[in-house]
Amino acid sequence: MSHYAPQPHLTHEGIVFTVRVDSLDRKCLVTGEALDKLSTLKKMDVANSDKMDIFHAFEDTINGVARRLVAARVPGTPLMMRPSTFFSPPHTN
Repeated sequence: MSHYAPQPHLTHEGIVFTVRVDSLDRKCLVTGEALDKLSTLKKMDVANSDKMDIFHAFEDTINGVARRLVAARVPGTPLMMRPSTFFSPPHTN
């Protein structure tokens, strides 16, 4: 049996997409600000790239982080992924 997953789509806040973890679908949103910050990792020209281009360039990373957050039971609908989701300072004790 195949599973239908909605395609990522652009909103005024960023890109909404769905991940599946343990047979449950979870709606996620990676903000435009997070996408802009991610684009700096590949030195993408943000002026010539739209948000969907950036999302697709980092789709594996974004999906992987989203799946880990879902598995960790991070609350929120949609699950918000901001710059701090990807770029937080290292934890030191």
